[in-house]
Amino acid sequence: MAWIKITPVDEWDDDLIELVGGEPGRVDAIMAVHSLNSRGMAAHQAVYASAMCGTPTLRKVDRELVAFVVSQTNDCHY
Repeated sequence: MAWIKITPVDEWDDDLIELVGGEPGRVDAIMAVHSLNSRGMAAHQAVYASAMCGTPTLRKVDRELVAFVVSQTNDCHY
């Protein structure tokens, strides 16, 4: 559960629901903190997509592995 105030899923507007592909119930806490600012959520998704898909020299599975190792190294449970 996020410590930052979030908008409950049942109060999300159409813009937020569209940003998460129509499935707000499947949004994790790191994205839900953006529920107060849909532009912030869109920006977060754009950065993630760029980082995960923007480098043609690494396969997506390799990028995911790097993210996992960095998270483990930093004792991050996300």
